[in-house]
Amino acid sequence: MQDSLYVALSSQIALERRLDTIADNVANASTIGFRATGVKFEDVVSGTGPKSVSFASSGKTYLSGAHGALTETGNPFDFAIQGDAWFAIETPAGTVMTRDGRFSMNENGELMSIEGYPVLDGGGAPIQLDPRNGPPKAGADGSLRQNDQLVGAIGLYNFDPGENFVRYGNSGIVPARTPEPVTDRSDVGVAQGFLEESNVNPVLEMTRLIQVQRAFENTAALMRQTDSSTDDAIKTLGSK
Repeated sequence: MQDSLYVALSSQIALERRLDTIADNVANASTIGFRATGVKFEDVVSGTGPKSVSFASSGKTYLSGAHGALTETGNPFDFAIQGDAWFAIETPAGTVMTRDGRFSMNENGELMSIEGYPVLDGGGAPIQLDPRNGPPKAGADGSLRQNDQLVGAIGLYNFDPGENFVRYGNSGIVPARTPEPVTDRSDVGVAQGFLEESNVNPVLEMTRLIQVQRAFENTAALMRQTDSSTDDAIKTLGSK
């Protein structure tokens, strides 16, 4: 009987983690460049043979690789990545990967993220523009020109978030390893005047939320039933 309680408890812990990720996804359904979080679970087997018991693991998070829809803004400082790559920004936590291309140019000509962090080029250096020449024109490869002169390029990076990744802000991811700049790939580029929306499907996430809540309630009912059976057994044995 105790095994069934432990199995049910492990299930509730797993469901709670799934619930947290769904809630975070729904909260960021409108966040530019946000990639949804998923959780995968595995069976943890205790014992061997006929006495073995399977428990639910606490789960490992992973990042959805689905692309969000592109929305045209017409703002020359808005950028969206086409293909599998990431922008890099320099933050107090170090280099952070993001798909949020809401950039701006400060009074010193530095290209900055929406949070005010420097945007990096392919070599990992902050991008410096000429503030007197207005917004740059971006090529599909991320190259930036002002007055028809090449002044820099937005860095695009290969990046594998891996399991149990660490977020920074709403749409940033702290890389566990040094990201590699994208080179010579025709399937990756930059679209100026566009932004990538969140890849969260709110309807799908709400459906999952209802499923998780029902599963949690069913597990709680099973635990109450098991607990009641244990009490009855104790009473029966105690009366003899």
